[in-house]
Amino acid sequence: MLTKYYQHVLALVFAVDEINQNPRILPNATLGFHICDSYYSVQRTYRATLHLLFQSSRYFPNYECGIQKNVMAVIGGLSSDISFHMADILGLYKIPQLAYGSFSQEESYTRQSPLFYHLVPNEVHQCTGIMKLLQHFGWTWVGLFAVDDDSGDSFLQTLEPLFSQHGICWAFTERIPNQVNWHNLYDLYTVVSNIYLPFRESKASAFIFYGESRTMISLNGILFLAGHNYTEKMSLRKVWIMTAQIDFALTGLQRAWDFQFFQGALSFRVHSNEPFEFHNFLKKVKPYWEPKDGFLKEFWEQAFGCSLLDPQDTENDDAMCTGEERLDRLPGHIFEMSMTGHSYSIYNAVYATAHALHAMHTSMSKYRKIFQSKRLQFPRFYPWQLHRFLQGISFNNSVGEPVSLKKNRGMRHGFNIMNLVTFPNKTFVRVKVGSVNSNAAKEPVFVLHEERIVWQTHFNQGRPISVCNGYCHPGTQKKKKEGEKFCCYDCVPCPEGKISSQQDMVNCIKCPEDQYSSKDKDGCINKVITFLAFEEPLGVGLALLAVSCFLITSFVLGVFIKNKDTPIVKANNRDITYVLLFSLLLCFLCSLLFLGKPSTVTCFIRQSAFGIVFSVALSCVLAKTITVVLAFMATKPGSRLRKWVGKRLANSIVLSCSLVQAGICTVWLGTSPPFPDLDMHSVAKKTVAACNEGSVVMFYIVLGYLGLLSLISLAVAFFARKLPNNFNEAKFITFSMLIFCSVWMSFVPTYLSTKGKYMVVVEIFSILASSAALLAWIFSIKCYIILLRPDLNSRDQIIRRKN
Repeated sequence: MLTKYYQHVLALVFAVDEINQNPRILPNATLGFHICDSYYSVQRTYRATLHLLFQSSRYFPNYECGIQKNVMAVIGGLSSDISFHMADILGLYKIPQLAYGSFSQEESYTRQSPLFYHLVPNEVHQCTGIMKLLQHFGWTWVGLFAVDDDSGDSFLQTLEPLFSQHGICWAFTERIPNQVNWHNLYDLYTVVSNIYLPFRESKASAFIFYGESRTMISLNGILFLAGHNYTEKMSLRKVWIMTAQIDFALTGLQRAWDFQFFQGALSFRVHSNEPFEFHNFLKKVKPYWEPKDGFLKEFWEQAFGCSLLDPQDTENDDAMCTGEERLDRLPGHIFEMSMTGHSYSIYNAVYATAHALHAMHTSMSKYRKIFQSKRLQFPRFYPWQLHRFLQGISFNNSVGEPVSLKKNRGMRHGFNIMNLVTFPNKTFVRVKVGSVNSNAAKEPVFVLHEERIVWQTHFNQGRPISVCNGYCHPGTQKKKKEGEKFCCYDCVPCPEGKISSQQDMVNCIKCPEDQYSSKDKDGCINKVITFLAFEEPLGVGLALLAVSCFLITSFVLGVFIKNKDTPIVKANNRDITYVLLFSLLLCFLCSLLFLGKPSTVTCFIRQSAFGIVFSVALSCVLAKTITVVLAFMATKPGSRLRKWVGKRLANSIVLSCSLVQAGICTVWLGTSPPFPDLDMHSVAKKTVAACNEGSVVMFYIVLGYLGLLSLISLAVAFFARKLPNNFNEAKFITFSMLIFCSVWMSFVPTYLSTKGKYMVVVEIFSILASSAALLAWIFSIKCYIILLRPDLNSRDQIIRRKN
């Protein structure tokens, strides 16, 4: 006998006594009961059920009689297989059955009779609670010990799809027989090896245990046989998650052991709420409190380890029970004084049956008067008539909790989550740390108070870890290992620009455009807006260089204006020279438009201004070169080119070439003008404030036109570089245009390969370098002659020919 189950008997007796003493329920009837033991056997279950139906009972509260039993309902059993074996017979006779053991709702629908009622919540809610519990603690690598029967198969079938959907894997799955053959050494060795080895070698720290109290006894015995010192080696390394059918019970030799092995276990229990007088009722239980209690003698002897002799037997025994033993002094693994969940279900089942009988008796009372008036015998009640009243039963029990069998013929309460706390004196207490409420409309509501949990001492009261290969820390992502379950993976760093801020992320997420990933790839940092500012050293240097070139050009222009009547100034079209110098002034000033934070105005005008001013400068150079060539060719006798020599041609070249560029820029600004923009992609950790060119095609057309003018000027100057003229500018223009073209030919690849504000630096440097080349090579020698060698600046030098 399993002594812990004796409370189920006492809960039934207590409920029946309460009902019989209550004048408001069945006032003119006495509720009786008969208890049968299934002995965990199919044959015994069928025999006990038939015995219950077809033999007269010998135990009725308050009186004895030999009348035939009138069984109206049956409560039982604890396990699913016992309940279904009972239902096979009870269903034939249409006797309502109220089961107080938890099992799968789907299984019960396929096998139960229409008169089958649940007094416990659906086991699917328990499976959901287990999955939620694992998710809460992040346990993705768990082992499973399940009883080797149909209920274990059903549990696995329910749990496996839930696990696969939520990223939880089995480290192993082992089946435990309910009853181990302790006499066959080979079978015993096989069972011990199959259970102990995975337990010892698995990396999992969380184990799910599904079965019954007999399964617990088998597991405890197997682990004890595997190693006597298992409590020292392994009890500090595992967290047990136990289902509601399992109770912490020991029997026989195991009662000398303790539950230190299961310290910190989390167990699901059917909801219970102890009636007010139940504790006092248990205190009244004595060895001879009820002579017809067929379970008391065996329970008392096993629980207290003494012999309970017949009072009329005069034989003495050293181990005789004194009768002063008390139930409240028994350890919890033998008997508990607080009402368990299954005892509470039995209590509610008795009350549900009594209320249904009362409702049926009340509804039939009017027909009783009719029968009495006609002096007819009122027919007896039949069990199948009770079914209609059980279906709609709804009441509050003595604790004040609602009991209803209306919806799906099941109880509304869910499961409590208990934490096992053991003590060195082989006692334990269970602390409620959470619940799985089955009243929710869609899915059970999971509640857990982690701060109440007492873990095994090995975990130092920290949260245990049960994963295949550790967590992937923030900054990394999972990468599946080939040939292993999906819960086993490697951790690889996030790629550039992506982060993972939580543990075990499958994929890293990309940072927003205005942010970049931190060094550890575990967060995003706002990008700093950058641009080529006047205040920074590079901006200051370029600005000083531009201003210096502007001042030098202004000085050269002033020198030429002051000496405008000298031969060297007048020799090569003085007006074009002024226009060229003025355009170079503007070129140096244009470079300042590229400094500072881009604005709508600067972005709109800077490229167009640069393109037009440079086209004017190149047009002047081209006009000067063509003028030199035509002037030399016109000196030949009979040349028709004399009419082209003069200011008109030079002015026409400058004006026409400049207007073409102005037209291109007008189209650009009219269709897709540049605008200020934020470039968030070029530089990894910065946002570049730059000008979006609007139309890149138009931008390169402007540059292409400037390149065309420079190449034509270079070609013409190269052709005229050796013409016999002391003041011939062609040779200087050739050098200047050669440098000009070199600068802008290297500009394009450099510009395209540069990122951020350094693109602006490249363009400013190209503007200053090419403008300075024109200024230096064309005007340096002339300034030298005007300022330092005025003797060469005379008409005689102009007309003299080289020998």
